[in-house]
Amino acid sequence: MKDKICVITGANSGIGKSMAKTIARKNARIVMVCRNLEKAEQTRQEIISETRNEAIDIFLADLSKQAEIRKVAEEIQSKYARIDVLINNAGLIAKSYRELTQDGLELTFAINHIAYFMLTNLLIDQVKASGKGRIISVSSEAHRFATLDLENLQLEKGYNNMKAYALSKLCNILFTRELAKRLQGTDIVANCFHPGGVATNFAQDASPWMRTLMNLGKPFLSTPDQGADTGVYLATNPEVGNISGEYFARRHVKLSSREARDELKAKRLWEVSAELSKLKETIY
Repeated sequence: MKDKICVITGANSGIGKSMAKTIARKNARIVMVCRNLEKAEQTRQEIISETRNEAIDIFLADLSKQAEIRKVAEEIQSKYARIDVLINNAGLIAKSYRELTQDGLELTFAINHIAYFMLTNLLIDQVKASGKGRIISVSSEAHRFATLDLENLQLEKGYNNMKAYALSKLCNILFTRELAKRLQGTDIVANCFHPGGVATNFAQDASPWMRTLMNLGKPFLSTPDQGADTGVYLATNPEVGNISGEYFARRHVKLSSREARDELKAKRLWEVSAELSKLKETIY
């Protein structure tokens, strides 16, 4: 990984931070896409101190806002001619009530799926320029509790935050499958993975009972480093350099739900996502 460029969203905490730190130890340049400058800078200094790798860059963006996704993509494009690894990691479990972004999208769907979709499409030329690029998205076993209803994609009916989260993780797998199909004939691979139940502050913006539940469960959960392991494996290991469109857990391909393997729904989700993100062109 020496001198390879790795872009990681949500890299200042949780498994994003662990992936950034571990890949930095392999002498890659880490490009952190974060929302909060102070937290990002603290993480940057921590990574440099622990890895002796000073090639750690910070870009700021609120990934719930499409204008900021476009802006950060342009900033990254202007600085790097290529991207060797793109890791779509930033995500959340939202509050108990349905919340909309400034673009009018349900918050969980916007950050956990549309941000992945937009950033990948906007940076695809840089990934292609790497020669053998990798695109990795963080999904979850929670996807098994979701069904994709394109007429209720943003849960205008029957919203609850865990349902929204599960749906977004299903979207991550469907997105990865369609992305891999559209990248056939290139040297780019696209995969996603389940990090396991990880003891992080991931649900701290959720409802009080959800925060309490997560905090009570922390002693029984994996560490962020353990949760990051499969992501690091997909980003760096030669063994998976020719595998694409798969869902991984514990470094192995895992069969996702039947819903997540529906090729027609994957195609339709891509088309709807392009409309919602107002991208004139997407990968084809």
